Amino acid sequence: MTAPAKTWIDDLPKDRLIAEFSVWSADLVRLADDLARVEPHVDVLHIDVADGHFAPAMLFFPDLVAGVRRVSRRPIHVHLMVADTVLLSQIEQFADAGSDLISIHVENDSVADAALDLLDRRGVAAGMVLRVETPVERIRRHAARLRFVTLLGTAIGVKGQGLDEKAGARLQEARKIIAESGAGHRVVLAADGGIREHTVPLLRQSGAETVVLGSLAFNAPSLEERMSWLHSL
Repeated sequence: MTAPAKTWIDDLPKDRLIAEFSVWSADLVRLADDLARVEPHVDVLHIDVADGHFAPAMLFFPDLVAGVRRVSRRPIHVHLMVADTVLLSQIEQFADAGSDLISIHVENDSVADAALDLLDRRGVAAGMVLRVETPVERIRRHAARLRFVTLLGTAIGVKGQGLDEKAGARLQEARKIIAESGAGHRVVLAADGGIREHTVPLLRQSGAETVVLGSLAFNAPSLEERMSWLHSL
């Protein structure tokens, strides 16, 4: 398999945590203003999409991504939490909306290969996410085709939960699988869910290259100080 050409992912920081901000935690009434406020500090914008079936939440939609694309220069990472039956059509819609990276779930078994093929054809970077209860080994078959691997540290689609006690060990296992994949390109390891001041150092030490920051970023008393802390880890 031919390695993909150099992309924006290869230019993401390697000597510090990548700052990935979850739009779900922004001020959704004044979204453009809030995104402008954090723009100097964010490396990647993370937008969750859930259909109310695969995950209990219902969020967000292609027109929102298109709107974010108009007001931000940052790469947009769309995390699809949707049923197999709609996954391919959702990829098309969110690719059209301007997504730079789309992550599907490894649990989308029946259409995972077709989804990765579609992302290749659309020229959109591919990622995969694992639910907290899914064995990390299941990522191995796809690892060489991916640019992001994200491990959830809490139950899917629910805010405010504590980090699963196995999150660190799962990241270490995923890092080993990525190293053994022979990908020939950078594969970023991400942690999402249960992101708190006391959990981020553990996740970083366990191999996370980025953590998906929600309230920890958008509700920080001083975003400048919060980012200085993050970059020091």
